[in-house]
Amino acid sequence: MSILVDEKTRLIVQGITGRDGSFHAQQMIEYGTNLVGGVTPGKGGQEIHGVPVFNSVVEAKEAVQANATVIYVPAKFAAGAIHEAADAGLELIICITEGIPVLDMVEAYHKCKEKGITLIGPNCPGLISPGKCKVGIMPAQIHKPGRVGVISRSGTLTYEIVYALTNLGIGQSTCIGIGGDPIVGSNFRDLLPKFEADSETDAIILVGEIGGDEEEKTAEYIAENIKKPVFAFIVGHAAPPGKTMGHAGAIISGSAGTASSKTEAFNAAGVPVAKTLDELAQMVKDKLG
Repeated sequence: MSILVDEKTRLIVQGITGRDGSFHAQQMIEYGTNLVGGVTPGKGGQEIHGVPVFNSVVEAKEAVQANATVIYVPAKFAAGAIHEAADAGLELIICITEGIPVLDMVEAYHKCKEKGITLIGPNCPGLISPGKCKVGIMPAQIHKPGRVGVISRSGTLTYEIVYALTNLGIGQSTCIGIGGDPIVGSNFRDLLPKFEADSETDAIILVGEIGGDEEEKTAEYIAENIKKPVFAFIVGHAAPPGKTMGHAGAIISGSAGTASSKTEAFNAAGVPVAKTLDELAQMVKDKLG
């Protein structure tokens, strides 16, 4: 099984005629994702990679029964693209775009929440249910179908842990990069219940990083609500206070948001925290046998 996306997902690409949208649309099609169309205003009626292009999300939804979208739109237009997809009533929105202004994202975030729409990202690699559906920019070849769910704030470290898991013969049910911005559509606590309810996910991996208190809140949530084994890795133990490290959301303020505070919170909740990605993969292997 998997969460959020599978072989039944009917995906469109907003920005499909742009460089990134076109390239990754082809990659998703080659993986087997059910990509049914794309959207670029003013270019409706064209065709790219064998799928139709529409002028709006509403047109695409009506014409090809789309229920999910992935957004490859420049930052100044990306929040508008999220609003358009939400207004069209798509169930799932994945925004890859980096650099969206925070205030723009606040509005988009609340619109999706009010409408009950799942938003992943922005500034994220997307998600993949191996063997079923890839949405975004994740390198498909390192993934293997299996029973471990992965949720990560870091895109590239998602790939690293997946590679380590696959090398140990451990497959994944669904892997999700939630994004590294201060405002993201879905956090750990939004996604953990979905993995907990998935009968074919046996364990869950969380890859966190410095900045904010999401991991601390997640640790409390796990202690009270999650029965499946959870394993964690925290990025940024050597980061100097007050300095942004790659992600806009990865900044320490005083004693809050440090790698040590996050590690302590997870340990208190009974979640083992690995020191290296290889150790993390081995922890999962030892637990699952």
